[in-house]
Parts: sequence; structure tokens; C-alpha cells
Amino acid sequence: MIEIYRTNDLVKLSWLQALLSDSGIECVVLDQYASIIEGSIGAIQRRIMVLEEDAVQARRVLTDAGELEKLS
Repeated sequence: MIEIYRTNDLVKLSWLQALLSDSGIECVVLDQYASIIEGSIGAIQRRIMVLEEDAVQARRVLTDAGELEKLS
């Protein structure tokens, strides 16, 4: 799996998951429970991970939505 985004913003996290899901890309959010354990103060960012073969398409979806810088 490859990390494509990292954030503490729960609203943005949900938005990005919805974008990927609507595009048929499965993703997993890592570190959400670690963040809760440490008191949800934001010290540990949550990471959105996708399969390696979906990474290019996932980045394109997030770029088109204005959530990532343009791909080179």
C-alpha cells in the first residue's frame, strides 16, 4: 500500500475517502486509532493508503478535485 494523503482534518479525510470511493478506488485510513489513544490532540496525522496499482489514478482524482498539487 502507498500513502497518498496525510491530514488531521476529519472533514477533509471523509471528503477524500468519498472522492476515492466514487471513483472505484478502495482506500484504508491508518493511524486513526493511534490518534484517538493520544487524546485526539492532532499530534498523529491519519494517512490515506491505496493499493500500489491504484496510486496513480487516486492521485489524479485528488489532483482533479484540487486536493493535491498538479502531477508532473
